[in-house]
Amino acid sequence: MIAPLFLAHGSPMLAIEDNDYSAFLGDLGRTLKPKAIVIFTAHWETDTLTISSTNGVYDTIYDFGGFPDALYQIKYPAKGSVAWAEKVGEKLSASGIPVRYDGARGLDHGSWTLLSRLFPDAEYPVMQVSVNPYLDAAGQIRIGEALRGLAAEDVLIIGSGVTVHNLRIVDFHATDAAPWAIGFDDWIVDKVQTRDFASLARYEELAPNAQAAVPRAEHFVPLLIALGSADPASQAKVLFRGYQFGTLSYLSFSL
Repeated sequence: MIAPLFLAHGSPMLAIEDNDYSAFLGDLGRTLKPKAIVIFTAHWETDTLTISSTNGVYDTIYDFGGFPDALYQIKYPAKGSVAWAEKVGEKLSASGIPVRYDGARGLDHGSWTLLSRLFPDAEYPVMQVSVNPYLDAAGQIRIGEALRGLAAEDVLIIGSGVTVHNLRIVDFHATDAAPWAIGFDDWIVDKVQTRDFASLARYEELAPNAQAAVPRAEHFVPLLIALGSADPASQAKVLFRGYQFGTLSYLSFSL
């Protein structure tokens, strides 16, 4: 069994910068040997949940601008799996969640930057799944719940996002984390570790500094999906916690 993960993908520079977080991801990846990977990425938004479905090698999507040329030279040649994509889709459909399949879209940076650090040899089949940030928090959790049981088949579910993600107020010169960002993450850690789904479903009104931390939900909902997919008897663990630019959180969980 492989526990679901929520991992911060932060800046695209993660793919080429060596730091404490990239080292953590490398160490984590060496402990995991999944049969397949299902990754919900904040950078693919659709009204209907959409699953990548191909047996071929994904293109690497550079969905960002203004970064060093070296970042645009990276290729992450992961393959997909139509069989696994259909299995994921069947579980979602059985819970009343509509799904579509996409055989053409490549891996966006919410997926490949993390995966290139976790599994640099790209040896495991990957199913990338979109998010709908307009679905309420309870609905996001239900998506995860529909996928319970995949962990017992050694399928790794990853929610790829960021808990505190407000690029309008990052401080590129900051060396310390902003207290308000820490306060939001403290609340999230408590609710995740106590599996307080009721409070997490109302994070927008209950969590301190929620509007500043989550001005838009696309980077937050992968946490709710991954949490919903976890075994109800499991104990969530904080795997990494750190901040960049004062407020960009790298909080990551095993769920």
